[in-house]
Amino acid sequence: MLTLLFDGIAYGMLLFVLAVGLAVTLGLMNFINLAHGAFAMAGGYITVLLMNRLGVPFLVCLPLAFLGAALIGAVLEPLLYRRMYAKPHLDQVLFSIGLVFIAVTAVDYFVGGSQQNIQLPAWLQGRFDIEWVGIGKYRLFIIVVCALLTLALQAVLTRTRFGAQLRAAVDDPRVAGGLGLNVNRIFLLTFAVGSGLAGLGGALGAEVLGLDPTFPLKFMIYFLIVCSVGGTTTITGPLLAALLLGVADVAGKYYLPKLGAFIVYTLMIVILMIRPQGLFARAGGGK
Repeated sequence: MLTLLFDGIAYGMLLFVLAVGLAVTLGLMNFINLAHGAFAMAGGYITVLLMNRLGVPFLVCLPLAFLGAALIGAVLEPLLYRRMYAKPHLDQVLFSIGLVFIAVTAVDYFVGGSQQNIQLPAWLQGRFDIEWVGIGKYRLFIIVVCALLTLALQAVLTRTRFGAQLRAAVDDPRVAGGLGLNVNRIFLLTFAVGSGLAGLGGALGAEVLGLDPTFPLKFMIYFLIVCSVGGTTTITGPLLAALLLGVADVAGKYYLPKLGAFIVYTLMIVILMIRPQGLFARAGGGK
């Protein structure tokens, strides 16, 4: 039981890092980016290709996956996304869904449709057996890395000048621009960091979740559940939602393998019936 709980927490932390960029763009920038999973897939493939074809060490691949996905986001934000910020949400959904299918097709064409595998370093393989709980070394590594990222992101958004500028730019871009803030640059940096976090999550999750060209489609619903259940006005909400989802998914697939997904969706429906705005969303809260 404790082993399942630990594995569920590791899975939940991984889902949080994968989805937190979407929570930021949806909650702070008020943009529905369903192509968020494509940036995660990009980070995963950067890691796989660097490790398998060039022999780059795993720990070196992680920051490169972040930077690669962030660079893609930084290029696409002014080129494509910026034109859609003022569009209706339906237009944003159709636009980002189109990007997903383009990404899936491009990866399938250039890399192939087979499942990609990575070989973790020896020190990340195996488990620690402590009395009644078996702790996977790689899952412990995921928990530590994701926890540090969560603390850093929370500090940036709530305690730094950039976080205050971002909130001001979202609340009223025209006033923020009149006060001398470069709103376009703030949105560009925010989108790039969110994309980079997705890429890092994809790199960390390549071994746990599996990686193939359909990755953005398979996990899109999980990203949306994390954001809808947790709310998007705080970082705490998506974190708690991801942990609940991870534990419920792992436990459900172990005890009721035929009803694993059903349990997750049922939990989502129950929470949203009780808290339609999400677990930590402010009543009447903004975007």
